[in-house]
Amino acid sequence: MSTLGVVLVAVAIAVGLVGIVVPVLPGGLLVFAAIAVWAIVEHTAVSWVVLGVAAALFITTEVVKYLWPVRRMRAADVRTWSLVAGGVLGIIGFFAIPVLGLLLGFVVGVYLAELSVRRDGRRAWASTVHALKGVALSVGVELTGALLATAAWVTGLVFSN
Repeated sequence: MSTLGVVLVAVAIAVGLVGIVVPVLPGGLLVFAAIAVWAIVEHTAVSWVVLGVAAALFITTEVVKYLWPVRRMRAADVRTWSLVAGGVLGIIGFFAIPVLGLLLGFVVGVYLAELSVRRDGRRAWASTVHALKGVALSVGVELTGALLATAAWVTGLVFSN
């Protein structure tokens, strides 16, 4: 692959990593897709091994990022409806107040949904904090997997030249 091609793959990976933290793009998928394009173009044993590692990391990350936080939120009795309400208000908030509105809308949505069920502000806020921790855990898991896949790609670059 040419230097320009490697730079484009690196930019796509960087955009994917940002997309994980600022959930506008499917970040993990973009990182994996960029590595897949590189592997297909390179078509070497090293590139296929890197793609295999990236695929294993991507699949594992996708499973863990949903199962682990959900289990913790269920243990804290955070309702699915509250997360849906938070997601809807987060999307509305994103368009009302770009980027920051996503977080604010999510928090307000979860809090209001929990408050409507619990009728206790302190318990509703505790559930909201658990939901935020779950989202942060999910982002952290996905970012860790994408960074490990990026490290595998960089290692593959070094070994393929």
